[in-house]
Amino acid sequence: MKRRTFLGAGAAALAIPPKLSFAEAGLSAHDMMKRNFLASKIKAFRTVGRMTLVNSRGEIRARKTSTISMLQPNGVDSKLLVKFSYPPDINGTAFLQIQHIAGDDDQWIYLPALGRSRRLVANNKKDSFVGSDFSYGDVSLPNVDLYDHRLLGSELIDKRDSYKVESVPKNKQTALDSGYSRKITWLNKQNFVETRVEYYDLSNRLLKTQKIGEARLLEPDRGRYVALHREMANQQTGHRTLIDFDQVSLASDLRDDMFTTRFLERG
Repeated sequence: MKRRTFLGAGAAALAIPPKLSFAEAGLSAHDMMKRNFLASKIKAFRTVGRMTLVNSRGEIRARKTSTISMLQPNGVDSKLLVKFSYPPDINGTAFLQIQHIAGDDDQWIYLPALGRSRRLVANNKKDSFVGSDFSYGDVSLPNVDLYDHRLLGSELIDKRDSYKVESVPKNKQTALDSGYSRKITWLNKQNFVETRVEYYDLSNRLLKTQKIGEARLLEPDRGRYVALHREMANQQTGHRTLIDFDQVSLASDLRDDMFTTRFLERG
């Protein structure tokens, strides 16, 4: 499935006079989602954090993670590597994603018990990301151009004034790959980082709800942010997953060879 680039439009969306609201500047819902997509495109950064799994009985499983991410030369696609170091039964498990705005992303999962990387295909996007309530497709924001977007209004979410945007896949295959018939995103009017997201299954029933906490400004000159807290709750099972970044920093020492299957399989 091919995807259209929107660098030109994205640049135009960024050039809004600071004293005007986005609605006053005439941005469409599509433009707003472009802003959201670009807000997370940091040149290079690393994190150390925790993933907490909570089942419907309140039982907790804790994991430790480390992440590196680097923007590719086109300024839109990112490379992402996530590694798990705790507990012992998941130590060494790793995930690699290479985004492609003009086509399907490349994704691999490495499970130490198998001793090799497994390449994921498009219909794996709806699968659980390492047993969490996030799917592989939720790990990064999807291409805005694959969806039709509609502004539903504005709401106050956790004391943050937010635009409410509905996104519907343009074709059946996109819906099948993601597992979602539509998505509703609330965007912080100050920085366009998402504050809340609702995901609806293919029968249009509410499936999951994501709440996004503090967004740290890492690149002030470019308006680029990292969300320090995310909570994904499955409304149909009662299970939820929390992701918290305890350390976040810009990284000037990342290299292309760190985003390869060979590096993925290193302990």
